[in-house]
Amino acid sequence: MANINPTRMNLITLKRRIVVAKKGHDILKRKREILVIEFLKLLKQSKESRALLNELVQQAYKAVTIASTYVGNYELEDISFNMQEAEPVKINIKNIMGVRIPEISRIDTKPAIQSTMLPAGLAVDDIDDSFTRATNAIIDVAQREQGLRRLVVEIDKTKRRVNALDYKVIPGMVSQSAYIRMRLSEMDRDMFSALKHVKKKLSKSQKRYASED
Repeated sequence: MANINPTRMNLITLKRRIVVAKKGHDILKRKREILVIEFLKLLKQSKESRALLNELVQQAYKAVTIASTYVGNYELEDISFNMQEAEPVKINIKNIMGVRIPEISRIDTKPAIQSTMLPAGLAVDDIDDSFTRATNAIIDVAQREQGLRRLVVEIDKTKRRVNALDYKVIPGMVSQSAYIRMRLSEMDRDMFSALKHVKKKLSKSQKRYASED
């Protein structure tokens, strides 16, 4: 407090800063509420996506087991070499209250499968379909969980800012404002007392000069 110059201009400036800080505080609280709502919604979707992924992975490996009974592990492995290893993805960005949330999607391409045996063809197609669904689920889970991580970071950051305004910045400025008002009041009283003293002296001097005349 000792470093604050107790002037009326500083008091006016502080009052304006307090108003701005309170508005910012309200905006940040609203932002935090919206982010928490989005987080809970995304968390629910993520749990559903994770459960679906587990189910689809089980189905995919079951399809591999069935296909191996038709064509054998050696031929199944040979067929796998003719399949595309990985499909490209594209990433778009969605903005939620300043948080950049990734949106991931596959670029559809058809894997080349060389097969002449009908049972093998059907079995391999089933594997392909199963793993395609599982891959889509993996992408969906990755997208949602990455969004959750970013939302958690932003919620924590916003919470710290709200708490700083709540418990440090605004109370500090209010305290400074109160200190300046107190010092200005003291200075006004001192000034009033000094003026009364001067006025009293002037009055005595005038009476003395009047009596001498």
